[in-house]
Amino acid sequence: MVERQRVVVIGGGFAGFTAARSLSKLARGAVEIVLVNPTDYFLYLPLLPEVAAGILDPRKVAIPLSGHNRGIRHLLATVESVDVGARRIVCVTPEGERRDLGYDRLVIAVGSVNKLLPIPGVAEHAHGFRSLAEALYLRDHLIRQIELAEGTNDPQERKARCTFVVVGAGYTGTEVAAQGQLLTQDTVRRRGGLHGRPVRWILADIAPRILPELDQHLSDVAHRTLAERGVEIRTGTSVTEATSEGVTLSDGETVPTRSLIWCVGVRPDPLVESLGLPTEKGRLLVDEYLSVPGHREIFACGDAAAVPDLTRPGHYTAMTAQHATRQGKQVARNIAASYGHGERRPYRHNDLGFVVDLGGVKAAANPLGIPLSGVAAKAVTRGYHLLAVPGGRTRIAGNWLLDALLPRQTVQLDLVHGSEVPLEVQEEVPEGSPSR
Repeated sequence: MVERQRVVVIGGGFAGFTAARSLSKLARGAVEIVLVNPTDYFLYLPLLPEVAAGILDPRKVAIPLSGHNRGIRHLLATVESVDVGARRIVCVTPEGERRDLGYDRLVIAVGSVNKLLPIPGVAEHAHGFRSLAEALYLRDHLIRQIELAEGTNDPQERKARCTFVVVGAGYTGTEVAAQGQLLTQDTVRRRGGLHGRPVRWILADIAPRILPELDQHLSDVAHRTLAERGVEIRTGTSVTEATSEGVTLSDGETVPTRSLIWCVGVRPDPLVESLGLPTEKGRLLVDEYLSVPGHREIFACGDAAAVPDLTRPGHYTAMTAQHATRQGKQVARNIAASYGHGERRPYRHNDLGFVVDLGGVKAAANPLGIPLSGVAAKAVTRGYHLLAVPGGRTRIAGNWLLDALLPRQTVQLDLVHGSEVPLEVQEEVPEGSPSR
């Protein structure tokens, strides 16, 4: 009996989840597929701000790996090292058990992690936003600040607790500010002790406009919507220092606050650099077929890979979920082709447009280049997410319906504490805007 070849996929995000699932459909049991991921779910990140805002139950955006990847063995572990020469990986389970696993084909899809610049005090006092735990903690934190502000007689403390600073006005930071501001306003309305006292939100970015990575239409709509709600948008501005009492902005202003929300972007997972293979700004260099030159058995996709953008010669594809999903599918096809099933093809994709949820009935979208705003954009945004999320659509739609009909519950769950969601400092300051 001939032993099946083994394909190991590291990472269960957009790229890894799609690659494993697509390959399973193509292979039909002809190869062994092992998906290594530290959690037993795929996290649909674009809806994470709605978890922080109390609109969606966290389970709605956590898609079980076991239920949606039949024919795939899921190894609950974190990869510690990869021996490229021996074609083996070493990983560690949540209980500390070390596993050694060989592979015939390897897919690097470890994604990205928070990008934290070495600014004094940020690591100690900022809140990240990249995981379910961070979203749940932020929701509790926002509600808690309003409750503590109501209970104090000190006007300075009350002002600080009702002030929230988001650094990084990219896709995530803009949505977090939009959803978070509505949540805090709703919490204030339900508590009589702060009646008439304004909640202050600041969205800061060193770039010249918010959503700098997206087109001007999306940026303009988001800017106008947030400004009309009273969000202070500080472009060309970042944080120079953070303390337990507040933050100092690069324009010299010191803002008393207990809430610094760090959304300056992401960087490739450090595992990529440890491979000893050529990289570009931390991303693994691959060819247009998503394979590593000189190592035809290794593929990479998503945020972990520097993929040549054939639609823009001389550039690499952006670190977006849209690219990661499509690259995952192409990796699966090219791996199947390496076993004689089909023909390998280069990765080529033009962006189909982007959507930005601005909370309430507001959104901005440009599907196929058509600029939309307001309710129409909101419908497109939610329709896009329902089509893109790989499971739980009915439950998500049900949560949206309930949110539209019933008042949200502004209570703390106290499931995650600050010490459980620490930020890690990046040693070197990357080139360019912190938000990109």
